[in-house]
Amino acid sequence: MRAAMRFFAVNLIVASAFATLQIGSAEAASFECRETPMMQAAIPLPAVAAKISREHKLDILAIGSSSTEGIGASSKDKSYPARLQKLLGQSWPNAAISVTNAGIGGETAPQTIARLKKALSERRYDLVIWQVGTNDAVQGGDLAAFEAMVSDGIAAVRQAGSGLVILDPQYFPTVKDPERYRRFVEAIADTARSRSIPVLSRYNTMLDWHRRDANAFAAVLASDGFHMSDTGYDCLARDMAVSLLGMTLPGRSHTAQAAQ
Repeated sequence: MRAAMRFFAVNLIVASAFATLQIGSAEAASFECRETPMMQAAIPLPAVAAKISREHKLDILAIGSSSTEGIGASSKDKSYPARLQKLLGQSWPNAAISVTNAGIGGETAPQTIARLKKALSERRYDLVIWQVGTNDAVQGGDLAAFEAMVSDGIAAVRQAGSGLVILDPQYFPTVKDPERYRRFVEAIADTARSRSIPVLSRYNTMLDWHRRDANAFAAVLASDGFHMSDTGYDCLARDMAVSLLGMTLPGRSHTAQAAQ
């Protein structure tokens, strides 16, 4: 009898633990994308709008480190560039939208800028989305040197005649030195603002997500608590799509359609 009761108790504990895991999983999966514009300033992209209207095509270069490459996603088609291409394609069904994923995990600004300049010398892109700053901040980079790198990258894209949007670092709760990290985020904003370059503020967007629901926020990060997950990249792509649509067609409200 005692053995049977012990067996029952053990199974009850296991079942309870499994139920807790299921509840936790359901809570994590409940994070909702709200498709909210994330640009810091309403800086239009008329050249991009003109290209779509005139030629019915748009070539975008997404360049950066692991967040662009899609580290943390379950597959390449779950990365933000792949999701963004689908979302923009649905919003502009009569245009051929191409988003080239040129992300390489672990890179800092100098490494990405070298690749950026090479890419721009080999092909003309209508728009560059440059994701920058995370690794420079967490790997102990010099802030003044980083600001100079951002300025150099902006100049390179302008010289190539492409449009530019900067995607700043992600927010993650376990950052070791939050003040230092924010200084890099602010440096991007200040440098871009002084040159009239739009910034898609991933940091502030994700911080808002965390403030909205800290428990559900776990769903937007990968298991390492640093990179983004499938859910995170999808929500990011939706907010980016809404923002880009707003900058190319000012004054109109846009909602990114669901792309399967």
